[in-house]
Amino acid sequence: MVASTGLPPPTAARVISDVIGYFAETTEQFVRRRHAELHRHYRNDEIWALIATELAGRPVAAPRASERQLRRMVYG
Repeated sequence: MVASTGLPPPTAARVISDVIGYFAETTEQFVRRRHAELHRHYRNDEIWALIATELAGRPVAAPRASERQLRRMVYG
């Protein structure tokens, strides 16, 4: 990464760690994180559709979840 991007080693290590952490997230962690991020700008009825679309587009797509299942991941 350092050789191909020219990033300093500490920055390259942080980027790699961030990417690995992102893809290591469970579906529930992803849903909770995205809900919190989106809640600042969207209403819940819009958020569930956005999250469902994002889940389907992940490199390893999660099984399709209903709006009720997504709400339960966030609110319990």
